[in-house]
Amino acid sequence: MARDRRAGVRGILMKRHIVLVGLPGAGKTTIGALVAEQLGCSFVDIDAVIVRRMQMPVARIFAELGENRFRAIERDAVVEALNGEPSVLAPGGGWAAQEGNLARARAGAFVVYLKCMVTTVVKRVEGGGSRPLMVGEDPVDTMRKLMLEREPWYRQADAEVKNDTRAANETAADVVALARRQAGW
Repeated sequence: MARDRRAGVRGILMKRHIVLVGLPGAGKTTIGALVAEQLGCSFVDIDAVIVRRMQMPVARIFAELGENRFRAIERDAVVEALNGEPSVLAPGGGWAAQEGNLARARAGAFVVYLKCMVTTVVKRVEGGGSRPLMVGEDPVDTMRKLMLEREPWYRQADAEVKNDTRAANETAADVVALARRQAGW
């Protein structure tokens, strides 16, 4: 019988949210959808929630309201999702690097860092145009800076899964196994 700080009355591990963190292009949305399907739960793409709520794309929110306002909206959307039934969440790449977000999430979630090399994520996001921090910059240089800034936060996750060269279903299977072993699924 698994024991955890979130153990239920009988000491059985209670089901916790799965929150995926990592750089833009690390596969949070792709892997998150696969994991949710395999666990039979909801998948919450936080950027999609924000776009629906604000009725404008993320890039426009950044341009018109600024990154600080976007991060506040993102934080609130994650908190709201964490207050619902256990699910798989994929916040934006910068969410984990905002002070207090990881600590709040870990109270009811199992956080997984989808680790990728900078060159891998750049290949995945090139030409997308929807990533506001990548517009008009050298993508490799920008991603290296983001990695330096954010990886100390990502490393605070409960687990790390590499997602560079493997098929999405293989990475998802690793996350599902972690969810079953360590997050009550």
